[in-house]
Amino acid sequence: MPESEKPKPNPYTVALQQLDHAALVAGTLPAVREILSQPKNELIVNFPVRMDSGEYKMFKGYRVQHSNILGPYKGGMRYHEQVSLDEVKALASWMTYKSALHDIPFGGGKGGIKFTPRDHSLAEIERITRRFTHALGSNIGPEYDIPAPDVGTNGQIMVWMMDTYMNVVGFSDKNANRRVVTGKTLASGGSFGRETATGQGIVHCISEWARDRRFDLNGSTFIVQGFGNVGSNAAKILARTGASLIAVGDWKGYIANPDGINSFKLSEYVLKKGSVVGYPGTRSITRPEFFATAADVFIPAALELEIGVEEAKALNVKLIVEGANGPTETDADPILRDRKIDVIPDILANSGGVVVSYYEWLQNKRSERWDLEEVEERLAKRMKRTYLAVSEYAAAKKCDWRVAAMAIALERVGRAYAERGIFP
Repeated sequence: MPESEKPKPNPYTVALQQLDHAALVAGTLPAVREILSQPKNELIVNFPVRMDSGEYKMFKGYRVQHSNILGPYKGGMRYHEQVSLDEVKALASWMTYKSALHDIPFGGGKGGIKFTPRDHSLAEIERITRRFTHALGSNIGPEYDIPAPDVGTNGQIMVWMMDTYMNVVGFSDKNANRRVVTGKTLASGGSFGRETATGQGIVHCISEWARDRRFDLNGSTFIVQGFGNVGSNAAKILARTGASLIAVGDWKGYIANPDGINSFKLSEYVLKKGSVVGYPGTRSITRPEFFATAADVFIPAALELEIGVEEAKALNVKLIVEGANGPTETDADPILRDRKIDVIPDILANSGGVVVSYYEWLQNKRSERWDLEEVEERLAKRMKRTYLAVSEYAAAKKCDWRVAAMAIALERVGRAYAERGIFP
């Protein structure tokens, strides 16, 4: 069986391996490591929804709450046919470390529904979303567990979740409950800069890396896997530095043009067609050809565990900036290290989303609206500060950046447990 067709490892196993590596470096107490090895709550709900045809279908939804030692559970809601309990557990744990790394007063959570959104009408997706929110009931809340968009979801879906929650659970103080979700549309209490925040954070990391390496992004090349919210926004923002997108792929296939692909026009094409495949002026390439494309920067922004051993051996880039959560298998990390390919790990690289989610939550809490410049300025400052902290930690401890980022997060979580103790 070719390497690319081998089944992917269990994402939760990968998350635990990362925890173990970082716990050794951070000196995490065995008790804290034990607590963090399992989420606090795993919720599975099965609920019926009426389809446009009049028939009823059953859907399975998940919400995993990993840790709230530093603040309310926080994390996305994913609509995808591959959603599973172990995937959501892994994603929830990475959210805990992402929030802790940035010193944001949130914990980690994640949820989702196992289905294929593109097989359903907008009206069906609205009913699925509202029924799921109703089934979750008071298991989410503005000071308890705060969902956000993820793969297959967007601002409109967050607004439906918010509206359902307001009408079912928080009826007496409706508007105080706007902050039950983040990543909302602007008209319904969202924040300027939230939609582009993850992509913006990725580019801050690339710019800092380039500055440290005295590397000129103007005239450089990059490739992107996954062209949804994260991949497309990162590509559009990075293009402004003079960098050129030369290959891109998504669920349907991969395309390339060594002379460059216009990220803005490609984004419009994907909105119409649902995929990058067939974009004019590009040629179709295979997945192995995509991974072997010579470029300066690679942004994996699709699903988890896309970079296995074969991909790590094939990659021909200087830098990987993990736009997706958990895109790299444990066995691939040492190969990338040996090949001197720099990796900016997911919990740092793609954390712009949770940072601006925190700002949105604060704005709702205070009944404020910050302008775009203020949001982007705050995001830039926090991303750069955390980037520097990870860089210095990795140098001091002589470890890779993934371990450094995780270890900083574990030290913060560990301190909270040390001070608070385990009740009773």
